[in-house]
Amino acid sequence: MKPVWIVDDDRSIRWVLEKTLSREQIPFRSFASASEALALLDGGAEPPQVLLSDIRMPGQSGLDLLQQMKARFPSLPVIIMTAYSDLESAVAAFQGGAFEYLPKPFDVNQALELIRRAIDESAHQTGASGEVGLTPEILGQAPAMQEVFRAIGRLSQSHATVLITGESGAGKELVARALHRHSPRADKPFIAINTAAIPKDLLESELFGHERGAFTGANAQRRGRFEQAEGGTLFLDEIGDMPAELQTRLLRVLSDGHYYRVGGHAPLKANVRIIAATHQNLETRVKDGLFREDLFHRLNVIRVRLPSLRERREDIPLLARHFLQKSAQELGVEAKRFSDATLKYLASLDFPGNVRQLENLCHWLTVMAPGQQVELADLPPELREAAPAPQSVSDWESALATEVDRMLLRNTGQVHEKLTQAFERVLISRALAHSNGRRIEASLALGIGRNTITRKIQELRLDTGAEDGGAGG
Repeated sequence: MKPVWIVDDDRSIRWVLEKTLSREQIPFRSFASASEALALLDGGAEPPQVLLSDIRMPGQSGLDLLQQMKARFPSLPVIIMTAYSDLESAVAAFQGGAFEYLPKPFDVNQALELIRRAIDESAHQTGASGEVGLTPEILGQAPAMQEVFRAIGRLSQSHATVLITGESGAGKELVARALHRHSPRADKPFIAINTAAIPKDLLESELFGHERGAFTGANAQRRGRFEQAEGGTLFLDEIGDMPAELQTRLLRVLSDGHYYRVGGHAPLKANVRIIAATHQNLETRVKDGLFREDLFHRLNVIRVRLPSLRERREDIPLLARHFLQKSAQELGVEAKRFSDATLKYLASLDFPGNVRQLENLCHWLTVMAPGQQVELADLPPELREAAPAPQSVSDWESALATEVDRMLLRNTGQVHEKLTQAFERVLISRALAHSNGRRIEASLALGIGRNTITRKIQELRLDTGAEDGGAGG
């Protein structure tokens, strides 16, 4: 069992927590500052199972530590300790991804219960392998996803470089983790870095590390992501946004397998499998001179295309139910369920944010929906008003049903009248177009009387410009 890390500049707080964890035989490590904890990680130590940190400390704050730990280990449960008066800080902690916050002064039993919950969450995340941030197997029954599964299977004994393409939020990191988990390197580290999220000036040091004194503020040697991923997999997300000079350094590593820390003179050998991902069209960026062609060919050894959610609509109900369950587990509440009408409506939407947007929606509903069954009226306003995806001609009844649901949500009170008028307007206007404006022919084709079609044309204000007698015949 990995230890719980305690970070607090108050020695008495550390002592109380240490005694509590010792009594419960829970391993721990204590630090007087955030920098001490981060230095241990930079030195190659494994991450904790749970992090418990004060929010106000000399030097880096608990929120700074939270941000850095979540960037490295997204699934690590972090508990932030804060004074009762620090409501704003508590909100900021949750926004930063904290698992929970512990108000001071705290009850020891309350703290222990919270730590146990966080340990259970960590165990749920890590599964049998003990890998921090381990993701569940990818869900999907659509044919487009089956192709992705087949690609992962074919690559299960390979060390080949893989390029994953797909829209933002489609789950590219999930695929990368699956490729790692089903590879010969599964027992080695999986290290992820979003090259678009790190400032240009820091990216080189993040990737390759730096020597002490390499630049202002470099007070100690730091291992980069290549060293952290030694023997395992390095996932380079949003590779299309990598600065040109870093592209050159990455190409050199891929070409000869060696690199240098920033400020270093001794070459280091890289035994790392590269998996890259992008939502951009790299071929277009190569043509525009924004991405090196030789690096593109180095990365594009095996390409796996991840479909958008609108390309796999049949998976939306499956994913939605899964995310409701997941959110309920994370929040420690009873799982809600979708009504059939709600699932049908969700499956009709485009979800431009893809799986990530659907997951966020389910988390929102777990918190905000008033009942245990999620109805159409419980959806956020922007989704209730979203235009449904275009339906095929043969599926016009489904399109009509979706529009009825949308209008009922708006509580207009005139659903029948408005839809009947719209239906008759389309029906009569198309019949008149077919008959070149001749009303008698149009009425015969529709199976209604001449007086009826004349009255409907007046009611619906359909001006055909033709006489009732069918002039022009």
